[in-house]
Amino acid sequence: MLTKTLFETFAVIKPNLSMATEEVTEQLYKQLDQQYASFKNHSLVAAHTFTENWQSWEMHPAGDELVVLMSGQCELIIRIGNIDKHITLKQQGDFAVIPKAHWHTAHCDKPTNILFITPGEGTQNSSAPI
Repeated sequence: MLTKTLFETFAVIKPNLSMATEEVTEQLYKQLDQQYASFKNHSLVAAHTFTENWQSWEMHPAGDELVVLMSGQCELIIRIGNIDKHITLKQQGDFAVIPKAHWHTAHCDKPTNILFITPGEGTQNSSAPI
């Protein structure tokens, strides 16, 4: 049984719904792609602390992403067509589902902890949404 936090050790949900754990390091995402077949049919359960706005946008073509506010406050921005939809997570437990293949980013103006369940295959990042 693991006794670390999701900030230190992420969980990988495998295609057969068993789980593996991976220590958070600078090389983590590269290792995940190598160890889990480019994350095909896998999802990542992770927690992150943010103290400022995200500097990039991201998109997950393999499925919807669940975003759960654990503490703090943030505004998610989801690009839907040519329109940016803003969703504010204010209270612990507030959540949003980011639709598959939609670019998104977040604004966090105070320390904020967020839990993510992300279908990782094919994830893309950009300094601006496409």
